[in-house]
Amino acid sequence: MAGLVNMNGEICGEQEAVVSVFDHGFLYGEGVYEVLRTYHGRLFHFDRHMRRLRRSAEMIALTVPVSDPEMEQRALQTIETVRAQTEVAGELYVRIMVTRGAGELNYDPRLCPQPSVIIIARPFLPPSPSVYEQGVKVVLASVIRNHPGSINPLIKSNNLLNNALAMQEAYRRGAFEAVMRNHRGELAECSQSNLFVVKAQTVLTPPLDAGLLAGITRELVFEAGFDAGVVVRETVLHDQDLLSADEAFLTSTTRDLVPIVRVDDRTIGNGRPGPITLRLLDGYHRSALNRSRS
Repeated sequence: MAGLVNMNGEICGEQEAVVSVFDHGFLYGEGVYEVLRTYHGRLFHFDRHMRRLRRSAEMIALTVPVSDPEMEQRALQTIETVRAQTEVAGELYVRIMVTRGAGELNYDPRLCPQPSVIIIARPFLPPSPSVYEQGVKVVLASVIRNHPGSINPLIKSNNLLNNALAMQEAYRRGAFEAVMRNHRGELAECSQSNLFVVKAQTVLTPPLDAGLLAGITRELVFEAGFDAGVVVRETVLHDQDLLSADEAFLTSTTRDLVPIVRVDDRTIGNGRPGPITLRLLDGYHRSALNRSRS
């Protein structure tokens, strides 16, 4: 899948994109990132993603050395170059990463004088239409979400071993996603997405203090619910709340809203994507279309 990389303001091919082995993002996972996509050719909610990127960076005392307008210009330039060189007509996936930069073999951030800013732009490959038409299976993972006192899940960090181990478990068990609990045994989020359940016409999702990322699509679901007249609220959730739900779905930037119809060996609802999930998905898509036209 051909794409391009913007390395500190310079665009190069994927094979030429390299970082120093002394970059603390490589050595210690010290970095933050955001995943965006285009909708109808335009970057979707760039401003919200940058707010979260800066919040994540602040939580690890990392300076983002580029202003929002400059970051957007670099992203758009990379996108335009991808389109020009590869003749990609569809949507694009964009990943923005900021790492501590190259330094000594030491945890002292003062020894890394210049952060690295990397932007990856590649053709966007959406999930198969069957994912939305038929729904997906998820599993309750044995791997728990990071304790907020160790690596706070509110940080969208390049250090993704916790998530990777949970998702590898899901792969082994033939599932689309892994649902992760927190240290208290409450449901938190999935390895790459936020979690929602529907009970008695109300949409429920774990609160941020359950140990999860403040997802951009999660945020937009609250707005889509308001527009659609659907109550969406936070509450503490446990396994049984998911297993006995009328409907369930997960959300992420690259997946939108994906219906969950099976958890482990248990069927959710009637085993098909539910009406509230589909109503919210439709509202989300209409909002994305309207935003791209504004």
